[in-house]
Amino acid sequence: MSLDLLFQPFKIKNLTLPNRVVMAPMTRMFSPGGIPTDDVAAYYRRRAEGEVGLIVTEGTTIERPAARNDANIPYFYGDAIPAWKKVVDEVHAAGGLIAPQIWHVGSARGASPDWQPLGKVDAPSGLVMPDKAKYEPMTDEDIADTIAGFEASARHAREVGFDAVEIHAAHGYLIDQFFWDGLNRRNDQWGGQTLAERSKLGIEVIKAVRRGIGEDMPLIIRLSQWKQQDYSVQMAKTPDEMADWLLPMAEAGVDVFHCSQRRFWEPEFEGSDLNFAGWAKKLTGKPTITVGSVGLNGEFLASLSKGAGADRADLNELLRRLEREEFDLVGVGRALLSDPNWVKKVKEGRSGDMVDFDRSHMMQLT
Repeated sequence: MSLDLLFQPFKIKNLTLPNRVVMAPMTRMFSPGGIPTDDVAAYYRRRAEGEVGLIVTEGTTIERPAARNDANIPYFYGDAIPAWKKVVDEVHAAGGLIAPQIWHVGSARGASPDWQPLGKVDAPSGLVMPDKAKYEPMTDEDIADTIAGFEASARHAREVGFDAVEIHAAHGYLIDQFFWDGLNRRNDQWGGQTLAERSKLGIEVIKAVRRGIGEDMPLIIRLSQWKQQDYSVQMAKTPDEMADWLLPMAEAGVDVFHCSQRRFWEPEFEGSDLNFAGWAKKLTGKPTITVGSVGLNGEFLASLSKGAGADRADLNELLRRLEREEFDLVGVGRALLSDPNWVKKVKEGRSGDMVDFDRSHMMQLT
C-alpha cells in the first residue's frame, strides 16, 4: 500500500497539519508536584523534530481538588501554565503543532496506593465500579465548578499558544463516568435512562471549552466504548444509539472525534467492518482519528497488566482503511513513545531502524 496519503496535509479550521499522524496522549507522570519539567518539554520537542503531524499531550487536569490521581500527573492551571508555555515554545521552535489533553479522572484511582486526593472526589453517583459506592455524588455546585474548570484550562491553552485542545472523555474517567450507566445512576438532569441523556455533562463541557478557545481553534474529543473498569462495555450498541450520542457533541462544538479502540482494525458493529472512527465519521460527517495498536502487533493493555512488549507490524490494513476514507487521522501511541523518529522512519522506508516497544520505555522520557 502507498504511504502517500499518510503524508498528505490535513486542514482543521485554521490549522493545517503537515501529515495525518497524531501522537496519542499517554500518561507519563514525570511532572513532580504537577509542574512539567524541562525534560517534559524536551520529550515533546523530540516528537516535533521527528515530524509528528500533531502532538496531543498527556492528560493534564483542571482545577478541582481531586482531578488527578497521582502527584506526578501535570495540571493545567496556576503555576503550571508557564511550564506549559515552555513546552509549546519548544515544540513550535522545532516546527511542530501541539494540543493539550484536558482531563478530570473522577473516581478512577491511580496506581499509587499512597495517593491521597486533596479534597472531595468527584463522581456522578459516588461509584468506583458498578454497585460499588465509595464517595458522595457530585452536587450541582460541584458540576458547575467542574465545567468552569474545563473552560478556564481551555482559555489558558489559547493564551499560551497551543494549536488545538482535546477533551478527555474516554476510558472511564469523569466525563465518561457520566456517559456510562454503570456509574451514573443519577435521577436529575445529569443522569437518565439513555446514553444521550447521560451526555449532558459532556455537552456542557464541550460548550465551555469552545467558549474558552474561541471559534477558530480546533476542538478534539477523545471517546471510547470500553472502560478501564470493564473492557467489555459497549455503551452505544447500535449505529442509531451512537448517532444520538455523537451528533449533539458535533453540534456543541466538536471538530474532531478521537475514537479510542484497543485494536483499530476491529469492527464496531455487526454487519460492517467499519471501526469506531469509521462509524463516527459516517454518522457525524466530522473528521476522525483512529487509534489502537497502530504499528505494533500487541495491544496496550497487555503492556500495562502483563508487562508485555510489542513487535513492529506493517501498516497495510491501516493504509487500506485510510485510503477508503474510513477516517482522516491516525493516532500513534506506544510506537512514538519508544521512538520519537517513528514518523520519519516510516516516511523514509527505514523499517530496519525502527524500535520495538518495550514496557521499560513507559518508565522513562526517551
